[in-house]
Amino acid sequence: MEKKRVDESVQVPAPIRVDRFGFAKQEHISPDRLAKSKSAFEYQREERKLRKWRKMIGVGGSDWKHYVRRKPNVVKRRIRKGIPDSLRGLVWQLISGSRDLLLMNPGVYEQLVIYETSASELDIIRDISRTFPSHVFYQQRHGPGQRSLYNVLKAYSVYDREVGYVQGMGFLAGLLLLYMSEEDAFWLLVALLKGAVHAPMEGLYLEGLPLVQQYLFQFDHLMREYMPKLGEHFTREMINPSMYGSQWFITVFSYSFPFHLALRIWDVFLYEGVKIVFKVGLALLKYCHDDLVKLPFEKLIPALKNFPDDAMDPDKLLPMAYSFKVSKRLEELKLEYEKKNGKLAASKAKQKQKQPA
Repeated sequence: MEKKRVDESVQVPAPIRVDRFGFAKQEHISPDRLAKSKSAFEYQREERKLRKWRKMIGVGGSDWKHYVRRKPNVVKRRIRKGIPDSLRGLVWQLISGSRDLLLMNPGVYEQLVIYETSASELDIIRDISRTFPSHVFYQQRHGPGQRSLYNVLKAYSVYDREVGYVQGMGFLAGLLLLYMSEEDAFWLLVALLKGAVHAPMEGLYLEGLPLVQQYLFQFDHLMREYMPKLGEHFTREMINPSMYGSQWFITVFSYSFPFHLALRIWDVFLYEGVKIVFKVGLALLKYCHDDLVKLPFEKLIPALKNFPDDAMDPDKLLPMAYSFKVSKRLEELKLEYEKKNGKLAASKAKQKQKQPA
């Protein structure tokens, strides 16, 4: 039998170089950076950390709740140091309350995906290719990653028709799917938006983005209290937090931040709640404070959306973020915002009543 000749003019595409998280590598890797591979000591340290975590959570998470009750401070400290990547998916489900939701609702996800229809289906299809486009899991058009992302977002838009689907939700679901199955990711999305453990996030995606407005109000006040000089500079240059901070809250830093940093933030976010978003935002501004106060408007906006690489180092940024104590002040500012907004709503209602029919 005659062998087929290989057409030597056909070029086989070079394999995509990816980082350890599955994102395509853009930059040329220098020999110096390759030399900075992990030492034997670092591998041993990671192995010790992994053993501690396995002992803490037990088989399939069986010991988790007992350990959290006994040693909450140890759990908090270890989460802040970073959850081992191989256990991240399971631990996220345990700390978010989504594992319990899954067990209480057998078959619900399948019903939503297969038998229900959503008014948002076309919007979801349109946006899917924009979610983590440089990640190998989502690069193939109609591939397994894009199909899984579509299923989770469609299921949620049916589960909660009031929220439906909003573009920023794709980054939440997309991040979760890199660490767990479709059904697990769906219930973690439900846990976040409906508030299984912490305050519900659904207000970030409702019409008018009411929770985004509240968070930006709170953040602006905190920034001015902690960094008055920067606050004054922002006033002079007419910079408000909606120009740079909305995506921080809507996607919990998963949209444009380095993935290794986003993961460390998500570890803490799922355990401690949204206050870590405020803390990281304040830490970023504090880290870059001396440069930001010198910049005019046209350079401030790009600077606030593209922070320097050294500011993106979790081991530098997160300890600074933890130093901000915001819980009490956030509660006070929430009440202030609600009072102000209540008066505003009442005023609008009065004006409407006065208008002739």
